[in-house]
Amino acid sequence: MSGKQPDGASVKAEKQADPTDAYSQSSSSSSSSSSSSSSSSSSSSVAGEGAGAADSMNQGTAGSKYSNLRIWPAVLFLAAMIVAKLLPSMIENGPSQIWMSAAFGPLLGALMLLLWWLLASRARWQERLLGLVGLAAAFGVTSVLLDPTMLGPSVLVLTIPLGVGGFAMGGIVLSRIHSPARTGLALLLALIGFAYTDLLRAEGMWGDFAFDLHWRWAPDAEERLLASRGESGDVTEELYSQDEVRQWMAEPQWSGFRGANRDSRQQGMVFASDWDSNPLQEEWRVPVGPGWSSFAVAGNMLYTQEQVSDRELISCYDAATGKKIWAQAIESRFDDPLGGPGPRATPTLAEGGVFTLGAQGWLSRVDPYSGELIWKKDLRVVADCSPPMWGFCASPLVIDGRVIVYAGGKNGKGLLAFNVTDGELAWAVDAGSNSYASAQIATLAGQVRVLMLTGRGISIHEPATGEVLLDYQWKSGGYRSLQPQVIDGNKILLPSGMGTGTRLIQINADEPIWSAEELWTTLALKPDYNDFVVHQGYLYGFDSGIFTCIDIETGERQWKGGRYGKGQVLLLEDSGLLLITAEKGQLVLLEATPDARKERFKMDALDGRTWNHPVVVGDRLYIRNSSEAVCYRLPVLETTP
Repeated sequence: MSGKQPDGASVKAEKQADPTDAYSQSSSSSSSSSSSSSSSSSSSSVAGEGAGAADSMNQGTAGSKYSNLRIWPAVLFLAAMIVAKLLPSMIENGPSQIWMSAAFGPLLGALMLLLWWLLASRARWQERLLGLVGLAAAFGVTSVLLDPTMLGPSVLVLTIPLGVGGFAMGGIVLSRIHSPARTGLALLLALIGFAYTDLLRAEGMWGDFAFDLHWRWAPDAEERLLASRGESGDVTEELYSQDEVRQWMAEPQWSGFRGANRDSRQQGMVFASDWDSNPLQEEWRVPVGPGWSSFAVAGNMLYTQEQVSDRELISCYDAATGKKIWAQAIESRFDDPLGGPGPRATPTLAEGGVFTLGAQGWLSRVDPYSGELIWKKDLRVVADCSPPMWGFCASPLVIDGRVIVYAGGKNGKGLLAFNVTDGELAWAVDAGSNSYASAQIATLAGQVRVLMLTGRGISIHEPATGEVLLDYQWKSGGYRSLQPQVIDGNKILLPSGMGTGTRLIQINADEPIWSAEELWTTLALKPDYNDFVVHQGYLYGFDSGIFTCIDIETGERQWKGGRYGKGQVLLLEDSGLLLITAEKGQLVLLEATPDARKERFKMDALDGRTWNHPVVVGDRLYIRNSSEAVCYRLPVLETTP
């Protein structure tokens, strides 16, 4: 009995002592009781039990202090972030809102990773708190140092997902390290992810909602332009007389957005189709300010719009040399983090004037010879509305002494008409909302009418009064920024974006009540904001960034191929050719045939994102984007008498 008391006391002491000392205490008790075999056996047994209990307690304590992290939720959320980014390109006929997956899916994934770390990671609460505070501190420091162009959507879409994703990857890789080092190293990866965006600046987004990123220290197009030419550019001396300009303006070769009928159709000159053997000749190349305006052409005068510093410029260039002839500046700047800065609309040449609309809403008329401002009106005031997400984009339509422009205001101020002479409001009518399209004229039932495509559908108006002759409802879940096209005098093609597609309707113009019926709707052509062309019973355009051909009779796809991004297309009608300016600046030549995609030529023409519509006048091709403009001479087909 006396021999067992120390052992019992030892066991009791083990239970009371710190677990890390348990094993040494049990060993000491076992050694002191080794004098008798029975006592030794009993003591060894008790000591062994005590040592086993101590090891168990030690393991349990260590396990509760630092456990392997549960990583499968983090792996799942990281994979979901990648899938969300790629989803719009993976789903061919997804809903119009699917672009939000690429834009905001990574942010949602980052938020889920934070919830994983706080609620399901198995990290100690001290670790979880340290990780959360460390992430907030790293993000705060990064945000202060960001370039101004990276603030806004890029923080949500890029900075936060990169930083939180880096932290989660660190947690996954270091999940079996049982020390505070794993949280510290994960935070280091998060800081690297956050800080990477401090090295960048954004010039808007590409058509697939990827940011157009550049190194922060590299000058942008505006900075290069200001360094080389100043705010208005190097204006040349008088090149042409007022009489010459007046004659050219009487019959402009390319009067505005996508041509006189807004259908991107060139006629007259016939071009060779073998451009490899007959290479294009570059006539000139000049820097221009940002903007998505195209060119209007009258004689040797090229008219466009651009942004330079805090001024929207209505600019006139010499078609022969690319030199700037004059520039009219309006104090205004619109800078959308998705589309970038600058005007969106294209000048219109009509009735002896140049009519323009700026992104902030300034509707203007200037003199085509000197650029002198004749009048300007603020659509924000007239239509009682604010600039939409991507700014005012409608190119003015001039007909019968009226300048018609879409504003999207409420209370009957959607479509507005102003007097050509003084800019006073002539009429205003409701025309739906959520549109970046332009009003255009078309002949229906033998009469000239005005067509306006909006998020609600298409409306047809009487030009003199704005009276609505037809309000055809076909709502789109997103925006519309495309031009309809009339087929056979009584059918209209209505293009739309992702998830909505394209529809052909037939108009019954029995007055006073007009009606329309659907002939077909297809998801095989979802042009988004990239206009199509029509040639010999087929339409050719962009289906979510991939070029395609559709049979107008049936709405069925004939072929699809050529990843040209969100570019634009021009029909060289008499040549049977399609001229494409791809989103990344390539110039592509296709045969206009429904048999198959036949690419005849491809070259790099412009540097950077190119959404502007190409223009061909005579044998000259004029193209531009948000940083430069270039003129090429095209190979004309040699014919024998």
